Amino acid sequence: MRILIVGGTRFTGPHVVRRLVEMGHAVFVFHRGETRAELPEGVEEIHGDRRDLASFAADFKTIAPDVVLDMIAYTETDARALVGVFKGVARRAVVASSADVYGAYGRLLRLETGAPAASPLAEDAPLRANLYPYRARAEGPDDFKYHYEKILVERVVMSDSELPGTVLRLPAVYGPGDHQHRLFGYVKRMDDHRPAILLGEAQARWRWTRGYVENVAEAVVLALTNDSAAGRIYNVGEAEALAEADWVRAVGRAAGWDGRVVTVPEDSLPSHIASHVDYEHHLATDTRRIRAELGYEERVPREEALRRTIEWERANPPAETGSIEDEYAAEDAALAAFEH
Repeated sequence: MRILIVGGTRFTGPHVVRRLVEMGHAVFVFHRGETRAELPEGVEEIHGDRRDLASFAADFKTIAPDVVLDMIAYTETDARALVGVFKGVARRAVVASSADVYGAYGRLLRLETGAPAASPLAEDAPLRANLYPYRARAEGPDDFKYHYEKILVERVVMSDSELPGTVLRLPAVYGPGDHQHRLFGYVKRMDDHRPAILLGEAQARWRWTRGYVENVAEAVVLALTNDSAAGRIYNVGEAEALAEADWVRAVGRAAGWDGRVVTVPEDSLPSHIASHVDYEHHLATDTRRIRAELGYEERVPREEALRRTIEWERANPPAETGSIEDEYAAEDAALAAFEH
């Protein structure tokens, strides 16, 4: 197959590219050229701005991809550009979406009200009623967060019969290269021999579907290379969404940490740990559909995935880490007050 990827040079993308090349597919990557990615030999790169996709329509027609994957469609405008450019050029489009489309996410952020949804969330679970979940954090209309909305991306991509779509609702992705450093806060405390990690009672119970970067890439590849995925929406992630306390313990085992996870009432937490989200709303998703229909299974077990991620976090700490050590005194005081 001939596969064109829009984006694809950061975190998950290079794993997708490498796997496709291993399988013998011809891969083309459209990106700005600002991120250096170690892509396999033979991958053709086209440099351009995602916001100016239409200017490269002639190039895309020459490539004549069978399938196009958009890793960076964040807005309705992005999705309309994708469909407009590739309708009549590719036979199918695959887009990376997110579990933030679910109503449970709106309630987690307190953007909406309502009882907790049945968990895990299947692909037909209710979506958010309120759009633009990050608009309040945007610096203005020029900030992409102002217009970010995966619900609208999904609607556009799944609504044109001339370019059948596939939607992948991705989990919290972790692994080497994670620019969000999802594990670092815990790993830093473990490596500093902190005797305990504190969690609020609700957060300790909260479940969030996660996925190791190479495993998520495998799911993307399956969606790209199976035409039976046309018109389908898939949750992607690990089969079991661990409660946060169990997740921290799993990280601790992989890190060689012998401390404790201590659960305390929310009103006993230090201010830097206290959260404004409502942890009664879980983001655990049901991933059985992609396993049954496309044969997805994890290539890297969780224990090995955590080991690789921790090794990378230790070698590549974020630029600013000093504030974490400044928080230890408050944590010690809260722990002492709780246990006495």
